[in-house]
Amino acid sequence: MTTLSATDARPVVSTQKTPLLEITWTDPVTGCRGYVVIDTLVRGLASGGLRLRKGCDLEEVRGLAQGMTRKEALVYDPSDIYLPLGGGKGGIDVDPADPEARQVLRRFLGAMLPVVREQWNTGEDFGLRQETLDKVASEIGLASTVEAVFATLDDSDAARQRLARAFAVHVDGVSLGDLVGGYGVAQACLVAAERLGIPIASATAVVQGFGSIGGAAARYLVANGVRVVAVADRAGLIRNDAGLDIEALLSARDDQGVIDRSALGAGDITGDRDGWLDVPCDLLVPAAMSYVIDETSVSRVQAKVIVEGANMPTLPAAEDALAARGIPVVPDFLANVMTNAWWWWIVFGDIEPTAESSYAKIDAVMRRLVETVAAESAHTGRTLRESAQGLADTNASAVTQRVGITR
Repeated sequence: MTTLSATDARPVVSTQKTPLLEITWTDPVTGCRGYVVIDTLVRGLASGGLRLRKGCDLEEVRGLAQGMTRKEALVYDPSDIYLPLGGGKGGIDVDPADPEARQVLRRFLGAMLPVVREQWNTGEDFGLRQETLDKVASEIGLASTVEAVFATLDDSDAARQRLARAFAVHVDGVSLGDLVGGYGVAQACLVAAERLGIPIASATAVVQGFGSIGGAAARYLVANGVRVVAVADRAGLIRNDAGLDIEALLSARDDQGVIDRSALGAGDITGDRDGWLDVPCDLLVPAAMSYVIDETSVSRVQAKVIVEGANMPTLPAAEDALAARGIPVVPDFLANVMTNAWWWWIVFGDIEPTAESSYAKIDAVMRRLVETVAAESAHTGRTLRESAQGLADTNASAVTQRVGITR
């Protein structure tokens, strides 16, 4: 059986050139800082979300923007209408629960209007829901947060209609747009488990974060027969070794992904929110914050594989140590790529704005990506991250040859 590879090779450390554009903004009312980084442009365009997180800084946003460059290139398929964009990202150093956060967001977007209109196509990210972002964008005169792409299309009205119809689709009471990213993470888990020889019928998972990515990943893992034995949200850990009732927990979560503890089942136990690393499992899915697995916490990991649902959750030194222990890491820019890709498949018309068409495309592309990267990793002895980076670089070169790239 071909397996995933976790060697002693070092994870990739970015050696990219200086980003094209870096903006640091200071809110004139609260003093909060906000950042936009455009790492690369393809046909004058970049793609990447906007996050709200207390402590967010320019270095974090820079790393996220580089990750978006990788995500865009990784999913390139010459048979698609969609051509990858460049990578960009935004972040505001504010707690999303702060009563002032919405007004800070409004002032930030107002200040960034020229970049949003011309280059940076953005959407929800950690701490920010798309619904809120769309409302704030409308208040400052933006029809959407992807106007720069719409301006390049021959039939932008049809593209707008497809996107609106896609977001109007609900599956089990949840917007399709809030499900596709986590669905993709779940598919990455399933393919990784298959290659590692982990029987799905007996597989267990731990999910850290219960927002749109973590919640949907947990839902679709369970739907495929995986037993989710623990989830962690802001309020702490919820564990049940017999398997959590994920649908009940999803029904009891608020807009910030925090679960109402009164909805817990009789066999559920609670604990410290950092305890998710200590729970034995086959599949470990960090799906919330960045930088949560560092070198000091590696010894606590009791999983067979880590699948990164969040952006940059594993620090390079920790990934070194995990590789030495034989624990592979499916990198973020592969595992959580589907939210971004889905937007553009809809906009460019590669898929119909339905759950069936969306899930079929995600299934096919995620399987192709994980299997391609895992096979290359097993053949060369490189880590999954290095192999995924190599595929992204190859695809980026192909896009450059086809349409050109501006740096």
